[in-house]
Amino acid sequence: MREIGGYLGLEAILGSEYYGDLIALNTGRNALLYLLRAKQIEKLYLPFYLCNSVSELCINHNYEIEYYNIDGHFIPIFNKPLTDNEYLYVVNYFGQLTVERILSLKEQFMRIIVDNSQAFFQRPLPGIDTIYSCRKFFGVPDGAYLAAEVPLSKNLKADVSYKRMAHILGRYEGAAADFYEQFRHNEESLKTEPLKIMSRLTHNLLGAIDYEQVCRIRTENYAFLDSKLRGLNKLKPICPEGPFAYPFYVKNGSAIRKDLADEKIYIPLFWPNVLTDTPAGSIEYDFTSNILPLPCDQRYNLEDMKHMLTCIEKAVLGKGDRVWI
Repeated sequence: MREIGGYLGLEAILGSEYYGDLIALNTGRNALLYLLRAKQIEKLYLPFYLCNSVSELCINHNYEIEYYNIDGHFIPIFNKPLTDNEYLYVVNYFGQLTVERILSLKEQFMRIIVDNSQAFFQRPLPGIDTIYSCRKFFGVPDGAYLAAEVPLSKNLKADVSYKRMAHILGRYEGAAADFYEQFRHNEESLKTEPLKIMSRLTHNLLGAIDYEQVCRIRTENYAFLDSKLRGLNKLKPICPEGPFAYPFYVKNGSAIRKDLADEKIYIPLFWPNVLTDTPAGSIEYDFTSNILPLPCDQRYNLEDMKHMLTCIEKAVLGKGDRVWI
């Protein structure tokens, strides 16, 4: 029975979600699980350069997996013919796979799944199954989208997200470090969260976002970092629309990451499991150790980017004369 009266709760937000027409689920991992079930996929080819949560999900649900390598441009090194129940899982790292490249992979292998967790603003292509993660781009407790020509199951329950909001609300009014443990707890709990549709709370929060502004700020910050770092960056990345982070590929990335942490600039490590799953001489090991995903998101402006560059300059080149700012 509907409650009447009592205290007021969160207001309903009247905005539109960016992907309001896609299948909305609770996590990116579960979006993959939904697709595996809906398309009766039996085997998935995964890149070595990937979080082990994806492989663990497949193993836990009795799906066969096999690994492949990538090249220096994040393109799969793969030449096996796929059977009807096999798919190639393609990760769009830092949004570096262009539309043309994805279409080429689709034409070559037919059965591909594109992981756009790091490319939220790159819209899905017709006939290509695509997964998006909301938490990678916005301050929401969970949420994922799936672009696929499969019906949404009527048997799924809606997730409930209010208990996952503490670290988000805490950081809004305080320091990230004060709520880091709550953030880690939330991340761990999501790894085992059953497949559900997106919660009402997350839907509501996603309706409040100015996506045009978010995309613009991310693109401007990324372009500024690239204009200053491109000469030192071994990647020479393209600038995608509304990028996830700036991939700064540099020698001694691990040491630089520690130096930046001392300046309260926190650069994540993608993904620690790769350092134990691959040999030290592999490109995956090298990328994990030395690609620094520099924050360039909507929380920051060009002054923040300049400050970060000053700290990077000190870490990379020492305390000599400035060369960028």
